[in-house]
Amino acid sequence: MGFSRYAIPAPGLVRTGEERATLVRRTYSLVFASVLITTIGTWFGISQPSVMQADAAHPIITMLCAFAPLIMAQRARASFPQNIGLVFLFTFVMGVSISPLVFVMERMQPGVVTQAGVLTLSTFGVLTLYAWFSRRDFSAWGGLFIVGLWVLIGTSLLNLFFQNQSVALWIAGGTVLVFSGLLIFDTWRLRNVYGPEDYVMAAVNIYLDLLNMFMAILQLLGGGRRQ
Repeated sequence: MGFSRYAIPAPGLVRTGEERATLVRRTYSLVFASVLITTIGTWFGISQPSVMQADAAHPIITMLCAFAPLIMAQRARASFPQNIGLVFLFTFVMGVSISPLVFVMERMQPGVVTQAGVLTLSTFGVLTLYAWFSRRDFSAWGGLFIVGLWVLIGTSLLNLFFQNQSVALWIAGGTVLVFSGLLIFDTWRLRNVYGPEDYVMAAVNIYLDLLNMFMAILQLLGGGRRQ
């Protein structure tokens, strides 16, 4: 259904405008670089049929290979450039992991991947601006949408056995909703909670919000089809 979020410790507050500007610049630079690395990983997977077939046959192994560097990045979050290199390794493997679904969707409906990408980036822009300029306190949204995420995970696991396409569409729609809420929450934390050295953790959470939204939108546009 989606990918797990990055578990983080309680970060420090941003105390000055300069610190906040540094945090925002570092975070979004890493987010967009990670999206680019994921795109390269997806292209690599599609261009190597043997890699893509192995990924499709053993998705759990691929996920373990992806999240191993992410866990190491968490432990080395203050060690530059090791933390950045590990995040890029994580996002590259994530790109390889989604390559079978992207390949199948694009073959069935040419142009659907581009459509999903445009919709995801448009949604990201609107929600980010809303969270950034809104005066609302979104601190309660984290717990609410994390519960929603676990409900989606449980429903997705059940649907692996039943393979109901209508349920898959509902799950995809719920995924867009949940990760839209988490994107607002994570953007609010970027503005109000994170410290200037927490940019790696902030970027990974926003990246995962984007990736899960993209995958859900892609499945919605494809009518709930899965690889």
